[in-house]
Amino acid sequence: LILKVDCERQEAAGIRSCRTGLRIRPFVKETQMTREPYLIGYARVSKGDDQSNAAQRRALDAAGCKRVFEETASGGRWDRPKLLEMIGQLREGDVVVVWKLDRLSRSLKDMLHIMERIEHAGAGFRSLTEAIDTTTAAGRMLMQMVGSFAEFERAMIRERTSAGLAQARAEGRIGGRRPKLGDKQRREIAESVTSGRKSGAEMARLYGVSEPTVSRIVAAHRQQFSQQQREQA
Repeated sequence: LILKVDCERQEAAGIRSCRTGLRIRPFVKETQMTREPYLIGYARVSKGDDQSNAAQRRALDAAGCKRVFEETASGGRWDRPKLLEMIGQLREGDVVVVWKLDRLSRSLKDMLHIMERIEHAGAGFRSLTEAIDTTTAAGRMLMQMVGSFAEFERAMIRERTSAGLAQARAEGRIGGRRPKLGDKQRREIAESVTSGRKSGAEMARLYGVSEPTVSRIVAAHRQQFSQQQREQA
């Protein structure tokens, strides 16, 4: 009797059926199998180099890459056709794998931009040589440190540029392209056109400038002449 009651309690609790010997686990959610990360490789050599992607391809295949995008292009630009094609096909959970960081880009700024696009797609990044893996906490921390150094470098460049411009202004030097025409040439153009000796088109061809430039010079000359007359009156 005691055994029968105990079996009934167990059946009521949904732990085990005494008749079948099968475990019953109600109200337990069915676990879903997590998808294995799909490894996508990227291999690049620069234009004009007597190199091939063979060594990189072997390393990426050994790492388990299911697909490899190969490209012959300069690492100084981030908008490369195969790179953009790879980023456009990324799905959440994928992992981009490169042999070395400089295969992704030689510019730290461009590299961080590419990493942002990879992260925006929900994918991870892995570099075999530097052992960087953003799917791990240590890898994410390392990339954040790289980003911090890049931001520090940009801030230092801005400070040096601002200091250089301020020093140039203090010394009377103005940045930008030097004017093509000097004061004497501008005065000659204005006087020739206003007096009717030459047309604006003729003066433009003579000095190798556009007609709108000649028109601005003449307009400025007339404005200055009118202002002088008002002051004298």
